[in-house]
Amino acid sequence: GTAAAAALCLVGYHALARWSVVAYWGTLFLLALVPIFGTMRGGARRWFDLGFFSLQPSEFAKLAFILALAHFLSRPVDELRAPMNFWKAMGLLLLPCVLILKEPDLGSALVFIPSGFAMMLVAGVPRRYLLRLIGIVGVMAALILVDVLFAPPSWQIKLEEYQKQRLLVYFGQDFAPRNATPKQKAEARRLQQEKSYQAKQALISVGSGGFTGKGWREGDQTAGGFLPPGAAHTDFIFSVIAEEKGFVGSVTVLTLYSVLLFTGLRIAGQARDRLGKVLAAGVVTLLFSHIFINIGMNIRLMPVTGIPLPLLSYGGSSVLG
Repeated sequence: GTAAAAALCLVGYHALARWSVVAYWGTLFLLALVPIFGTMRGGARRWFDLGFFSLQPSEFAKLAFILALAHFLSRPVDELRAPMNFWKAMGLLLLPCVLILKEPDLGSALVFIPSGFAMMLVAGVPRRYLLRLIGIVGVMAALILVDVLFAPPSWQIKLEEYQKQRLLVYFGQDFAPRNATPKQKAEARRLQQEKSYQAKQALISVGSGGFTGKGWREGDQTAGGFLPPGAAHTDFIFSVIAEEKGFVGSVTVLTLYSVLLFTGLRIAGQARDRLGKVLAAGVVTLLFSHIFINIGMNIRLMPVTGIPLPLLSYGGSSVLG
């Protein structure tokens, strides 16, 4: 990851933008192949097993999308006012989202939306287009929530079972249907405890750290295996930091991320052209989305989803991306 970052620092973003369309369609091609040839883990196909490395195309698709959309939006502002160009930009946004949802990977698909909207806003796409689209997305999200939480199963919109379960866990809803038998209720209670286990243990980790934490590698949740070993160094690494370094360590991490994000905003503000401004806005929004969602799910502000914490979570493709 460090080598890749150093190499990219030597390449101008205009040169990267010229190859953005190739990178974009290349990652879409890989995303289309993942459901066919990918490795199955936890009920999802998101990786290519290369033996020495597990390649997750969605991580590279995020950057390819930002480059391609920034390149497309760098055209004259007058052209961006044309409805057709707005829908072309939306097509660039929706294509990777749909392919990633097929894996399924809802978390990775969701981070494309704020990044795309922020880039279009900075580029000068008419706000009325974006406000209408945000309104439509908001209504659809509200309908899905009402559907999952209150509608009878036969009426519900088709979602992956794990997606429904995570929403039910987040809102504290019972897994059992209204007319469930005692046996079904007992099974639903067992399943609910199983699916909410990680979120509860992560919250215990954060709360038990106190002000200064328990010390390096002294966290009971991690050492005792209460916070699952497979998640402690990936999606829930912030909980480990909060337990071992406490409130002080958590605030330090948030402060460092704030410096990183504000530096990105300063770069966007000082960019010499719209391509640089839009590109920086997309990268900053992508980083913020990852940070907000990951830390949010560690402290029960967000539903649990498989989003890595940038520069901290263990990973292969996410580190290189």
